[in-house]
Amino acid sequence: MNRFSSLLSLIFTAALTLLTGSTITAQALAHDGSPNTGKPNTVPNTVDDTKNDASNHWDVHPSACFFAADHGKTLSEAPCDVRALQVSAKQGQVHAQNQLGLVSALVTGQGTDIRQARSWFEKAARRGYSPAQVNLAVTYINGWGTQQNYGAALNWLNAAAKQGHPSAYANLGMLYMNGWGVRRDYAEAFKYLQLAANASDAGAQANLGYLYDGGLGVGQDYSAAVKWYRLAAENGNALGQNNLADLYLRGEGLRQSYEEAARWFEKAARQGNTGARIKLGFLLMHGLGTGKDPFAAYSWILAASKAGDHRGDEYLPALQASLDQQKLAQATQHAFSLQQQSAQANVRTSLLP
Repeated sequence: MNRFSSLLSLIFTAALTLLTGSTITAQALAHDGSPNTGKPNTVPNTVDDTKNDASNHWDVHPSACFFAADHGKTLSEAPCDVRALQVSAKQGQVHAQNQLGLVSALVTGQGTDIRQARSWFEKAARRGYSPAQVNLAVTYINGWGTQQNYGAALNWLNAAAKQGHPSAYANLGMLYMNGWGVRRDYAEAFKYLQLAANASDAGAQANLGYLYDGGLGVGQDYSAAVKWYRLAAENGNALGQNNLADLYLRGEGLRQSYEEAARWFEKAARQGNTGARIKLGFLLMHGLGTGKDPFAAYSWILAASKAGDHRGDEYLPALQASLDQQKLAQATQHAFSLQQQSAQANVRTSLLP
């Protein structure tokens, strides 16, 4: 099998695995009544160590609250009086209850944890607050502070969807796409993902591109896949960046380009997408679309392996043999640093407004 065939095999294997992963967590914990148009971790996406552990990996100020920034695409912190927030929450103010959920999930030093976060989300959700309904659904999907329960998640997402919340549409699309708590139905997934994608939800844009890419629930259309992947990629979504790079490698829907593939794989890899890290490593290993660099190739592929994605392990021995002991030690340390950074990034991008 030649190098290009080996890479294509890796691409298709990775695409299937990535799109049935934990991208649902990327749909964000919404913090206020504004539409959630944030970047999901994608979708189906990368291996996400936050799936069963929502403990804080992101250091924030102990008296911080969370607000939408960049037109709702990112989560920003700002100082606030948490004690006053607690008083308001106990008085039944839903925005305060939802904020305390975010504080409990993200801020150390408050004596709180993800179980309390889920409890606050539920209080606001039961009062009809759609961002909290989405947040509560995400805790059920991931098993954060409770048993994993797709049925409960479906109920809360349907409640939020009735209020037109884009993140609810995006997550409902994920449930139907993966058959989580419902019968797998690509046509139904397409309906919800299109609603969310048109509302600028980057994770939904990436997933919608995937449906067009594979002809799932819609006629196969590589041009449409390129359109949605590119929108997601330009909105900073790692899965969209990875899958756009795949199309550049395959030359489907656009002109084949190793250079463009390497550029987009690197963007996704820096956000922790393990499939992109492996494929970038492969390109660096063989000097395809980028300079040949066994040090960087080893670092990226090893970082993916450390995150639990072992699809590139077969390349590690040859790369290891090409490095002297000093370079090997440095590359190993670099891989560890990359994984530490992506662990923090995954949490932050999973908790979008």
